Amino acid sequence: MTNPGKIIGRRTYLHLDALPALDEGRRADWERAIAQAEQAAEIVRGEQFNVVRLDADGQIALLHYADFFDDPFPTLRESWRFEPSTGEVGYRTYADSLNPPILHRKELLLPADHPRRDEYAALTAAAESIGLFDDTTRIGYQRQWLALVREKGYRIDGHALVPLGNVEGARDEIAPGGSKGGSGEEIGGESGGGTGGGTGVETSEPLHTGWEAARQLTAMVRYGFSAPVQSLARHGFLDGRYRLFDYGCGRGDDLRGLRENGISAAGWDPYYAPDGPIEPADIVNLGFVINVIEDFDERLEALTRAWSLAERLLVVSVMLANQNDPRGDRFRDGVLTKRGTFQKYYSQAEIKAFLTQALDEEPIAVAPGVLYVFRDKDSEQRFLLERYRRRGNRLREPSARLRPVREPRQRRDRAAEQYAAYQSPLERLWDDWLSLGRKPDKAEVADLLTLAEGFGSLGKALRFLEAHKRTALGDEMVDGLLGEVASARVADLEVYFALMQFERRRPYKHLEPGLQRDIKQFFGDYGAAQSAGWARLLQIADVQAIGQACREAAEHGLGWLERGGGAPEDADGEQGARGSLQLHASLVEQLPALLRIYAAAAAMLYGDWRSADLVKIHIGSGKLTLMRFDDFDGQPLPRLLERVKIRLREQEFDYFGYGDDYEPPFLYWKSRYINEEDPGYPQQLAFDEALDGLGLLDLSGYGPAPRVLLDTLARHRWTLDGFQLCRSLTPPALDDTCGRFLSFRQLIECGETWEETRLENLPKAPESWNALLELAEQVLDPVIDWFGMIRLTYGFCSPALARRIPGRIDPKRDQHAAHERNRLGNPVCERLGAAVDFVIDDEDMLEVARWIVEHTPFDRLYFYGPNLPIHVSYGPQHSRQVVLMRPGKSGRLVPKVVSVEQFLCAGVSPAAGIGRDRAFRTLGN
Repeated sequence: MTNPGKIIGRRTYLHLDALPALDEGRRADWERAIAQAEQAAEIVRGEQFNVVRLDADGQIALLHYADFFDDPFPTLRESWRFEPSTGEVGYRTYADSLNPPILHRKELLLPADHPRRDEYAALTAAAESIGLFDDTTRIGYQRQWLALVREKGYRIDGHALVPLGNVEGARDEIAPGGSKGGSGEEIGGESGGGTGGGTGVETSEPLHTGWEAARQLTAMVRYGFSAPVQSLARHGFLDGRYRLFDYGCGRGDDLRGLRENGISAAGWDPYYAPDGPIEPADIVNLGFVINVIEDFDERLEALTRAWSLAERLLVVSVMLANQNDPRGDRFRDGVLTKRGTFQKYYSQAEIKAFLTQALDEEPIAVAPGVLYVFRDKDSEQRFLLERYRRRGNRLREPSARLRPVREPRQRRDRAAEQYAAYQSPLERLWDDWLSLGRKPDKAEVADLLTLAEGFGSLGKALRFLEAHKRTALGDEMVDGLLGEVASARVADLEVYFALMQFERRRPYKHLEPGLQRDIKQFFGDYGAAQSAGWARLLQIADVQAIGQACREAAEHGLGWLERGGGAPEDADGEQGARGSLQLHASLVEQLPALLRIYAAAAAMLYGDWRSADLVKIHIGSGKLTLMRFDDFDGQPLPRLLERVKIRLREQEFDYFGYGDDYEPPFLYWKSRYINEEDPGYPQQLAFDEALDGLGLLDLSGYGPAPRVLLDTLARHRWTLDGFQLCRSLTPPALDDTCGRFLSFRQLIECGETWEETRLENLPKAPESWNALLELAEQVLDPVIDWFGMIRLTYGFCSPALARRIPGRIDPKRDQHAAHERNRLGNPVCERLGAAVDFVIDDEDMLEVARWIVEHTPFDRLYFYGPNLPIHVSYGPQHSRQVVLMRPGKSGRLVPKVVSVEQFLCAGVSPAAGIGRDRAFRTLGN
């Protein structure tokens, strides 16, 4: 009986409808596992899940695919993972995901007699025919899948793939964005903005008399925007509305990049651009200037002059002290470097205090060493409000969820005509409504005059718009959507007012008008809004509430919930007894309000979390850790460069940099900290699973040190090529290990002919070395581990050795040539892989052969007799073919292919003589 099920690696997927089609033994195993899992998860089959995934290690997942039968590629809505050994249940919802996992080849999950199986199989065949399944890293998630289908020139129409026409195939143009890349402001490294821009502090020679600062040497060549300019982009200040002046612009790399992006930007530098006019601007950037000025009075003068030019905002950035790397000779209030430059390294508190004292203004830390000082207080208030606002993407409801189109009425539909005439301003009004979480005020509507002309007033336009949406989407959907955005807006405001507790209370009349309207709509009065914020703020001390918020975030794909163990960054040995939530910094704004307040409270002490790559929220200890990595997005195993642990209760933070003295560790399982909406998630997940699937090292906790990982991979002939694990193409030494028990020399220098000729029997193709290693790891190692050492009688065979072997051999079929090629450049054996013949002294080789067939992923096995060597191969075809070599009438051996079941189950006697021959004949028949 052929059992249904889709097998991917060591996982099997099955629809509940296919359970009755399993054979009796397998059905009992599945039923038992499902019953145990649904009892632990407290859910009901058929109602909350319809697909089951059973892993080889016993873990089971209960999956809910929405519209399994009607959606050609169903999306995963919910999943429950159950670990039988611990009883732990993990839950994840994809209901609000913009890029959920999808299911392919769904016909494999169903029984053979399902009425729609052929329809689904035809879709799979069509997808295969145009190469949609060739790149497995692009097919598992909806966004990448739909993009791939379009790239192939098709669209999905029901359960069919339809070619795109010329109009359909027109692709949307991608608007050019800003330059992206590292800023270069790495603590202790060459960095800086202008001539005042920063350099790494190194141990210097003794100070010479008459020394003068060569500040221009601190200006670095940039290949991406600096940290302060990137912060301006993150906060929406570089959208073209504002002019920017770079005071101390250095070599002008930031200015060139800004101008290329259409931003009005100018600059001045005393060394590189001394003739540039010094002029006021909306935004003035004082980037890494004051930290390279050795004279305090001159430093103060540069700051106050830059402040006098800023009409709206001054951005100040400096180098921060590194507790792990205090290099340099003391000079005045800073240090002197080897290059003869001066550096003043600040703590975050120190630079904030300096700006406060010098400018008599309250600076806002937005990133490590980057602070904003607002001259325009309305802009400051709006910045603070928007800074802590949840910024999850919002999409309009897909057309698939609209009500069915009714038959057109014969009478004229004036409402439809009016909507069509004013569709654009109405949709912009709807967007404003959803963005604000309330009905917009006249002052907040860009198309006020147009709407007033069309509907008489804004109020009438809003009523018309609401009626139209209820007709199109339904009352329940509109009520749910408006309730959702209102709740989200209230949460945003509670975050804002919670964080305002750290500052002086502003009078209500000085609040930004839009904020006043928010207060009236959602809280009634100013006092109630502040009380709500205060209540939220107090919650960050509630460990239970923090823990629940962290679990809720993880269930929605926002980070990885570590349940009490160590974390990759805990180099000082601290392990939170109550666990932590770790996530990419870009996901913080989507967290529940309580966690956003938690993170923002830490930012009040240190700076914006967006300057980091990973954020770790400690559930029980009142701490937050920020981690920055080397090329986080571009590397599958990014290295940790900086770690900041912020202690909220003590209102202090510790900074640690990694470099020569502290080896930057790898970040393992990076896919856990991002989610499926990240463009690089599919390939990162594939890499993480491939690395773990090698089974070479324990990747839990901190994982192995970088050198241990790289050495282990090299020993097993694996290399890292971007996000791919590839076999090495460098020939090993003959005495290098090949698997756990053998060396390459043993597999190459063996056999009677080699012993007689001593030919140089070395593989020329790099793939041959890898094939020998895979044969050893997959087949020979398990055999030796179970039975003891083997005796090789025939191993790798080069073409030169093959020509010297007497008797009948078949290099074109036997796989002893591995991946070697003949004089025409073709493989000697098209089966590829590798093969050996071996015997184990004092063992019945029939028992050994059966054990290989039952326990290893062999390719082909030739059995000659209980006392004779067996031939076994491992190769890409994975045919699992068993061949009996029996004496023929002429006395020559004749091959007979038998099934695996026959070979394992036939009653072959281990005794010698006629009984064994009769058993062979039984197998052969």
